[in-house]
Amino acid sequence: MLGTIVNTVAVILGGLIGLVAKKGLPERLSDAVFKALGLCTLYIGISGSLKGGNTLILILSMVLGTLLGEALDLDKRINRLGEWLESKFQKKEGGHSIAEGFVTASLLFCVGAMTIVGALQSGLSGDHQMLYTKSLLDFVAAIIFASSLGVGVLFAAAFVLAYQGSIALLAAWVAPLLSDAAIAEMTCAGSVIIIGLGLNMLGISKFKVMNFVPAIFIPIVLCLFM
Repeated sequence: MLGTIVNTVAVILGGLIGLVAKKGLPERLSDAVFKALGLCTLYIGISGSLKGGNTLILILSMVLGTLLGEALDLDKRINRLGEWLESKFQKKEGGHSIAEGFVTASLLFCVGAMTIVGALQSGLSGDHQMLYTKSLLDFVAAIIFASSLGVGVLFAAAFVLAYQGSIALLAAWVAPLLSDAAIAEMTCAGSVIIIGLGLNMLGISKFKVMNFVPAIFIPIVLCLFM
């Protein structure tokens, strides 16, 4: 868990620095930075989506995952959580809710091969090097995103701890299921979701992104049979 704990602390520290920077950032510049981050998010999603090797797995994962997400209405649940946090801490900052910052940062910090492989290496062999590298990247990203999206980015640290920590703790059991092909397809599905997130950030669409999230895990099952 050491690598995951370091990663979580890095997100928190980066987020705090970003919040301090945000106080001196005019709303016009904050909005411009947010749009720039939207473009970067699109790039991250497009580049990651090219790592998949089986289009059928992607399609099935997105369809089945979205059906599950809609049935559970994850987007509504996460927004309720965001509203509760806002009532406890503060109102919207610069037009961006805590839920928006939480969802955006959580997906960007936790979707990708580095997250899965790093957590597996950490849990199986105690090799935290990849997660240390990811921690540095997430630290910088947290500064940038918190300066635009606000305090919601800090709460993404809890998602990093839970998601990466679960993989690390269960590494001995989940490793046999996470073949190179499964990891690639999970990265692909997650990256397609990130494209939707980027489109939302640019104001082009209003996807309920959290309802797509179960699609990230569907390739684990599909790769056993396809």
